[in-house]
Amino acid sequence: MKKYRSIRIAATVLLLQSFVLPAALLAQDAKTAEVYAAIRKEGNENSKIMRVMHYFSDVYGPRLTGSDNYVNAAKWGAREMQAWGFDNSTLEPWEFGHPGWASVRNTGLMLKPQPDTLTYEVLAWTPGTKGPVAADAVNIVLPTFPAAENPQVMQNPTQEELAAYFEKIKASVTGKMVLVGKPSFIDQSRDPAPKRLKDEDAQKRFDPATPAPTGGPGGPGGGRGAGAGVAVAPRPNALNGQQISEQLDKFLLDNNVLVRINESQLDRGAVRAFNNRTFDVTKVVPTVVMRNEDYGRICRLMANGTPVKLEFDIQTRTIPSGVTSYNMIGEIWGSDKKDEVIMLGGHLDSWHSATGATDNAIGCATMMEAARILKAIGVKPRRTIRVACWGGEEQGLLGSQAYVKQHFGTAENPTAEFAKFNGYFNIDSGTGRARGLSIFGPPEAATVLREALAPFADLGFAGVLSSKSRSLGGTDSTSFNQAGLPGIGAAQDPIEYFNVTWHTNLDTYERIIESDAKSSAIIFAAAVYTLAMRDEMLPRFKATEMPALPAPRP
Repeated sequence: MKKYRSIRIAATVLLLQSFVLPAALLAQDAKTAEVYAAIRKEGNENSKIMRVMHYFSDVYGPRLTGSDNYVNAAKWGAREMQAWGFDNSTLEPWEFGHPGWASVRNTGLMLKPQPDTLTYEVLAWTPGTKGPVAADAVNIVLPTFPAAENPQVMQNPTQEELAAYFEKIKASVTGKMVLVGKPSFIDQSRDPAPKRLKDEDAQKRFDPATPAPTGGPGGPGGGRGAGAGVAVAPRPNALNGQQISEQLDKFLLDNNVLVRINESQLDRGAVRAFNNRTFDVTKVVPTVVMRNEDYGRICRLMANGTPVKLEFDIQTRTIPSGVTSYNMIGEIWGSDKKDEVIMLGGHLDSWHSATGATDNAIGCATMMEAARILKAIGVKPRRTIRVACWGGEEQGLLGSQAYVKQHFGTAENPTAEFAKFNGYFNIDSGTGRARGLSIFGPPEAATVLREALAPFADLGFAGVLSSKSRSLGGTDSTSFNQAGLPGIGAAQDPIEYFNVTWHTNLDTYERIIESDAKSSAIIFAAAVYTLAMRDEMLPRFKATEMPALPAPRP
């Protein structure tokens, strides 16, 4: 490893005498070992992660793209980085193209057969009820048809079949509360979810000699329904899901439905609510997503012949200024290689059902902390270190896409900044500690980071793999990958992310594991330090080696 420019770190001798270094760290050169020790001490003893988490999650709360909460949280974060001594912190605008939206106040009650409070979340970009409204509930189930080849596979109706169904039920839904769909039976498994990767599994996963796994990635929405895998012929003239959804929205509007109620389809009271896909409050009726337990109860009562009367008071508002959103940017300027940039970050926006703690306030807090650590211990980076907290990730990586396009372009059509970019680190899978990294670049790039971070095996860090994928999706590091730039994503201990907090009303400050976040911040601080101080840029694909862009999805 190259000798780096000397940096001033107070009380170095006392620090090294009092700090027990892992064996792998001792293999590093003396200056790097000194810096790594200081990173660990600062990250463990003076961490600001939970302070940042409190403000992002508790004070500013849900941070839906285009909302006042999001803008105010971003402004606070920029001020905080300025107070830490960053050389620059600002909000950089990009065009969202839709007004913002906020849920102001809402209540939902069962009035009959027994008074009770309902648990639900309002679907974003839907209108309010204009005061309390009460009416009987009805349940509608859109028609589907079993495939001839496999009756377990249900297929969509044709236009004629859907229109006939709407004509049949329109008198029964007018002026009512409409529950859309059969209630789900949720398998109540009480086995605890895997919270930690076993060390041996993590080591195998990030060993470059281990063959890459086959099959699709795991995660939310990865399951397959009954009968899947059996080939069936497309149903002639069947509508697709979007066509059905658009016609259902219009049907409910035309028939003066008071409130549409969707089921969350999650257990243990969890609710996951996204948005009206049109972002236009005039095209849908007031819509809520109700927890499985309340939805099922209401449907069972109606099926048994017991009338159910519900009351909702839903107040929402649109925010015209939300058509412009912002990325929060903070910088520690470099010295002799100032025009070369290392970036790190995550997305600041969240869904509106909770306070977006694990998705992804903790990612922003961790990466802000990693940069803060380097500033606090006196590192004078050769390259500029830039923190980015993105907006619009939940609507399709919009903020990071806009930023990459403006600043870097693509490998096929680069800007002047493209050649000066040295990597972007991203974290966005909950509160679990970072266990490994995946980098878009040649194997040599992975080797640089793998060797640099070997001293952090005691924190559970297992290694770094290289990737050739330019597919867009998942999280903001893929915005860089798609452009042909080295995006570096973190694999984390799962804890309870996908099965509990991911996009649900349970995503709050209480779900954060402080020690894990501290470990991740220390690891990223060391990684950023390595790239900031090396003589050479991080190895990248040459123009002749650049993987081709994947074909656009139909």
